[in-house]
Amino acid sequence: MTTTGRRALLRAGAAAGATTLVGCTAATDGGGGTRKPSAAELEAERVARAEAALRLRSATVARGLLERYDAVLAAHPALAPRLTPLRRSVAAHAKALGEGGTTVTPAAAAPSASVTAPPSASATASPSVSAGPKSPPVPVAADPRAALKELAAASREASDRHTNALVTAPPEYARLLASVAAAGAAHAYLLTEGAPA
Repeated sequence: MTTTGRRALLRAGAAAGATTLVGCTAATDGGGGTRKPSAAELEAERVARAEAALRLRSATVARGLLERYDAVLAAHPALAPRLTPLRRSVAAHAKALGEGGTTVTPAAAAPSASVTAPPSASATASPSVSAGPKSPPVPVAADPRAALKELAAASREASDRHTNALVTAPPEYARLLASVAAAGAAHAYLLTEGAPA
């Protein structure tokens, strides 16, 4: 083989090697570089973030209702026999809605840059809720009957918000939201027409 032929062969081999090396780096990220995420990865990340945000909103609504129950119970201890079973149910809803949060790892980022939401709502099963900063005290009517009506209205509002969230919820979470919304509507009835104070 002539010198010119060898040079041409070496050049072709070097070019092929460089092309292969670049292709491998782009596909596998080799540990140091960043690779462009695929459309499927970006869509999966978007869906996971939307679900995490929905779970966080739903758990926050349930925790807000639980705080209102606690405020009414603190202001009107005589209502405890009537409100305690409903409050326990609301605490269980808050916990269930906050569990199973979606961990979102940006498609183009390193594994250490993951974002988890929502925070665990396990504290909601206890009488005091300690998720996030302390919110201002919930105002409670001085009259027990009026306090029950306010609590019923808050329960209806929470039920409506859970119902509205069904549209964008994934199937399994939508079933949970529907169940919690139905329970909230039943609680609102029991707090007013179902058992007048």
